Parts: sequence; structure tokens; C-alpha cells
Amino acid sequence: MPEPTGNPPAELPAASSPEPEPEPEPEQVALRLSAVLGRLLRRMRSTSSEGLLTPTQRAVLARLDREGPATTAALARAEYVRPQSMRLTVGALESRGLVERAPDPADGRKSVVSITRTGLEVLTTLRTAKNDWLAEALAAELDDEERRTVAEAAELLDRLAGG
Repeated sequence: MPEPTGNPPAELPAASSPEPEPEPEPEQVALRLSAVLGRLLRRMRSTSSEGLLTPTQRAVLARLDREGPATTAALARAEYVRPQSMRLTVGALESRGLVERAPDPADGRKSVVSITRTGLEVLTTLRTAKNDWLAEALAAELDDEERRTVAEAAELLDRLAGG
């Protein structure tokens, strides 16, 4: 048996701890976030619309619901499409009873487009389907802690969006 020397035992070298990951640059986060949000939005829209409406038709209904009646020209500007394209979109929605046109009280040469009760019902159905899909995906794909993280991230994203 070795005799004690009075010296403390030699220390083992410290286990090398992994280098902390560098903080991501805002530009990198912006690129990743933009790509992921784009994919998520496309998935949600395709799941909720399922051929019922084109993305532009859905956007027009949502805008009319959110902002109230508008001229075709104003809708075209808001959706970044040509007025001719918006006239076709509004015509398709009108033929399905989802919007209606009425003379513009300020300028009788123009017409104002508004969403109908049927349009609101369709929009509500689409929104419900989108929210149902997202809730099911959150429950199926994420555990409790991950859902809490997503909820916290949603608060931060809301702040970024000015909410």
C-alpha cells in the first residue's frame, strides 16, 4: 500500500465543455424566420382552403371583413395586383354570393365591394379549419415544453409585428 505523501492527489484535467454557440446574427434569424413562417402560412392556407378559394380570393374576403367595404381599385392596390385581375377576382366571388357590389356613395361611377353573410360564413369556416389544423399539429408534433416555447415565441413575434 503506498504511503500518503501529504500532497493532494493530482487533479484530473477538466472535461472540455462544449463551446457555447455564438449568438445568431439578426440577419440569419430574419432569413430563417421568414422561410419558416412562409412555409407555415402556405401549409395553413392550403389546409384551410382545400380548393374552395384562391389565395387572392381568401385575402380579399379577409380584407373586406377586417377593413370594411372597398372599391375594386383599392382592393387591387392593397393586394398588389392589377385592377383587371382584381375585377376577375371580385367577379368570381360575386358569382358565388360571397361579395356584393353597390354604387359608391361618394362617386356613383364607381362601385363598392362588401362581404356578404355567406362570405363571412365561408371565411369563418376557413379560419376554423386553419386553427384546427394548427392546434392538431401543435399537439401531435410538440411536447408540453416545446408548446410553451412556441407560446413564448408567439408573444415575441406579436411584439415584432407591432401588437
